[in-house]
Amino acid sequence: MSQLSLSQAAPAGGSRIRGVGAYRPARVVTNEEIAPRIGVAPEWIARRSGIHTRRFAGPDEPLAMMAATASEKALAAAGLSADEVDCVLVATISHLLQMPALAVDVAHRLGAAPTAAFDLSAACAGFCHGVAIADSMVRSGTAHNVLLVGADRMTDVVDADDPATAFLFADGAGAVVIGPSETPGIGPVAWGSDGERMDAITMTGHWTPSLRTNPELPWPYLCMTGWKVFRWATETMGQAARDAIERAGVTSEELSAFIPHQANGLITDALAKDIGLTADTAIARDITDSGNTSGASIPMAMERLLASGQARSGEAALLIGFGSGLVHAGQVVLLP
Repeated sequence: MSQLSLSQAAPAGGSRIRGVGAYRPARVVTNEEIAPRIGVAPEWIARRSGIHTRRFAGPDEPLAMMAATASEKALAAAGLSADEVDCVLVATISHLLQMPALAVDVAHRLGAAPTAAFDLSAACAGFCHGVAIADSMVRSGTAHNVLLVGADRMTDVVDADDPATAFLFADGAGAVVIGPSETPGIGPVAWGSDGERMDAITMTGHWTPSLRTNPELPWPYLCMTGWKVFRWATETMGQAARDAIERAGVTSEELSAFIPHQANGLITDALAKDIGLTADTAIARDITDSGNTSGASIPMAMERLLASGQARSGEAALLIGFGSGLVHAGQVVLLP
């Protein structure tokens, strides 16, 4: 399957993922630690989500540090130095409206030459949106090598006492380098949004100047109606995945790996069945011990599949991300 070429609109050449890296925080948090605080049993968490442990970042693991470390690993895997990067793009929702963009901080930490650097906000689908943008940049000649990072410290935006979210979300970072290829290694994106259901994942409030002047005001946290997200994902993401497969000009039988956003193990199982994947398709289940790391989950899961040998370089993998909006994006790629 290493000779597989994916359809693309560009008449000549294309782009592909050249390297991947990940950063996982040091602290491992078990279901037994979280369960008493939210009034459930540890077994309930595992049964409802597929999560057994997750990683929480400590004070010495800020978001930019995690993103830069994952980026260094991706650059090393691609055989590139930071000064060969033309654009740094970071998909994140937990940078908390700070300036400058997280991407600028990452580029500086890497020692990159002056280059384009900006953030992308598309929640848990941000990484796949970024793949589409980076692919377009490379194919158009706007950039030669794009460093795409998914990084989130979800513990900064999740209420530890919320039984709907506290057991799901975690911290981490993943990065890929996307560069030119003689044949396309990234298929056309299938993406969309459903604003009628955007209340399924929102925030409890907004960051306003009054938060700075009145410390008694409640901190805004992510809030989610889990059953709405589950129903939407299981009812609609199968078709979105099939659209991405069709646009890439391949079949589900040609996929060696399925790397969905690590939202919930039950959603992954439902999508794999809906798409009709073969028994030989490697399915990413990084959520089991990494939790839901939002925009970081797909590159982290990709890195683990390759490191474990469950998937190999050059094989075709289906990526699909989905999250608050409700938004989604997916494409078939050749693994680095």
